[in-house]
Amino acid sequence: MTSTALPATAPNGAATRQPLPRALARMLSLDDFEAAAQRRLPRPIFGYVAGAAEDNQSLQDNRHAFAQYAFMPRVLVDVSRRTQQTELFGRQYASPFGIAPMGISALSAYRGDVVLARAAREQNIPAILSGTSLIALEDVIREAPGTWFQAYLPGDPAKIDALVERARRAGYETLVLTVDIPVSANRENNVRTGFSTPLKPSLRLAWDGLTRPRWLAGTFLRTLMAHGMPHFENSFATRGAPIVSASVLRDFTARDHLSWEHVARIRKQWPGTLIIKGILHPRDAALARQHGADGVIVSNHGGRQLDGAISPLRALPGVVAAAGGMTVMMDSGVRRGGDVLKALALGARFVFVGRPFNYAAAVGGQAGVSHAIDLLRAEVDRNMAMLGINNVREMDASLLWRDGPVGP
Repeated sequence: MTSTALPATAPNGAATRQPLPRALARMLSLDDFEAAAQRRLPRPIFGYVAGAAEDNQSLQDNRHAFAQYAFMPRVLVDVSRRTQQTELFGRQYASPFGIAPMGISALSAYRGDVVLARAAREQNIPAILSGTSLIALEDVIREAPGTWFQAYLPGDPAKIDALVERARRAGYETLVLTVDIPVSANRENNVRTGFSTPLKPSLRLAWDGLTRPRWLAGTFLRTLMAHGMPHFENSFATRGAPIVSASVLRDFTARDHLSWEHVARIRKQWPGTLIIKGILHPRDAALARQHGADGVIVSNHGGRQLDGAISPLRALPGVVAAAGGMTVMMDSGVRRGGDVLKALALGARFVFVGRPFNYAAAVGGQAGVSHAIDLLRAEVDRNMAMLGINNVREMDASLLWRDGPVGP
């Protein structure tokens, strides 16, 4: 059964979609996808996606930080010409948000990385392919040109050079270096929920699969029959490399010695846009600019690395001040259109959203991701109208309150 859930005219003139399946029509916000995905996914896989490090302090504060800001809207403003189109690195996107990189999403949804990238391309927003995805980067860029690639750097310069060259040959134009993983995080949640890489047989997984037949047949068995056992594809110089670890924690060999010298080396080699992801300290933003980065993503890895690390929203103003005009983006904790606008008001040029789009893919495949994008886009549009702005560039600190006006 189906139900029409979208208005006749979507924000920014986006194409009106076909009636939604009833299961998707019930999804009214990004948070709705999480509850639905929890019912659909085996506990180890949902636990991996939802979990963070140690006591979840950073995970929780990523949301709490947004709640500490209130809006101060302007009224009696003609807002009939609203647009949220945003230029980023010379390209016009339909909205000021994109899809953050998420590892092993092909275990949440069939061909999950392709699903996310296709939906993003259809909706004209950027998607970042994770370096720990289970689908070869060449396959994803072929299905969705314009996708960005996130690299987890190997341990030595020769392997770094080879991975960067592989991404260039595949046709990627934007390279995102994630730099906040010198060592593996203490993700106790993975142990408690029984998650491991590679996915090992267990009584818990077997029972969860049998009691979640849509995931078992629609994702896992379908993947096995069409593509074989999923394995890491994008941390190596060539596609088809084997899984390198059979433990709960993946092998991040020798990343504790990586430094800004490696960034300088990559900058000389990489001809496209270079972004540094995982910046929280203003001094590192300045160093990124000095080493030729085109932009930074302020991120604490969704709370999945250093527990107790400052939330990106709190770090954002200091990073923007130190960036010297370099493009500053952020991720972590964004769940509503109001969150997107608060980040823009504090200086972010763009915002990336992770877990909710993963959940949307698990619930509804590409249609689910597209619906999630529509929901967030509609929230941004409504909030712009009620704030009294016609363009996202008008969103500034003067429209925020936190124990007093944030801006003039």
